[in-house]
Amino acid sequence: MATYAIGDIQGCYNAFIALLNQLQFNPKADQLRLVGDLINRGGGSLEVLRWCYQHQSCVKVVLGNHDLHALAVAHELKKAHKSDTLHAIIDAHDGTELLTWLRNQPLMLVDRDEHQNDYAVIHAGLLPQWSIQNALAYAHEVEAALQADDYRDFLTQMYGNTPNIWQDDLIGMDRLRVITNAMTRMRICRAGGEMEFAFKGELQNVPAGYMPWFKVANRQSQATKILCGHWSALGLSQHNNVISLDTGCLWGGQLTAICLETAVITQVQHDARDFVAKPV
Repeated sequence: MATYAIGDIQGCYNAFIALLNQLQFNPKADQLRLVGDLINRGGGSLEVLRWCYQHQSCVKVVLGNHDLHALAVAHELKKAHKSDTLHAIIDAHDGTELLTWLRNQPLMLVDRDEHQNDYAVIHAGLLPQWSIQNALAYAHEVEAALQADDYRDFLTQMYGNTPNIWQDDLIGMDRLRVITNAMTRMRICRAGGEMEFAFKGELQNVPAGYMPWFKVANRQSQATKILCGHWSALGLSQHNNVISLDTGCLWGGQLTAICLETAVITQVQHDARDFVAKPV
């Protein structure tokens, strides 16, 4: 048995299948951990979501910002962007079933490898004040809102950049938005955890006063291996016990997997069949 973590797929179905073939992935024996942004922007979002749903016994996923956006668009709570490729899911005969399954997925996973070492999976990042245990509890708060009868209220109010810093006494939607933004959108922050969301560039161009979230000194989660994605300009990165797996497949780069048992990296190139031309 092997366990593989795979970076942002974003609807690149052909590359995803090519990577599974390269890994000789066996659904009856192996396991996948997907770091979020399963869908959107690539041409095979429906196919990716169907594959994950059909193989849920061997797949664990966390939600990314594009996955949450898909839920909001599907419920007509947010207008689709020109570059979205969600219509196939929304219009599919099984679209409601697939999106309901997606809505019930976690924001964060904590699991244990064969050596009995814990590892965590998130899409974007963890604030420096958060221990793994606290972060998992905070993730559960968002998951409870997503799975409640009034989940549409959460999807309506989750957008926005404020508050941009954690406080233990935050309540209501402010609290849920900070948790969601950190785990699905954050790339950089200040030493005290103040988040900035506009920057998407390369490491050497991080704005003054900010740093990658995983490089904050005395980060409370640094003793646990963390698998994440979201930052395609960063590329494959292994720093401070954090393995970032988004290598920009959607933008013509690679789709990347790491075997958790051996640390072997496997990559496949972007498949042109997954490309969707931007509307004029």
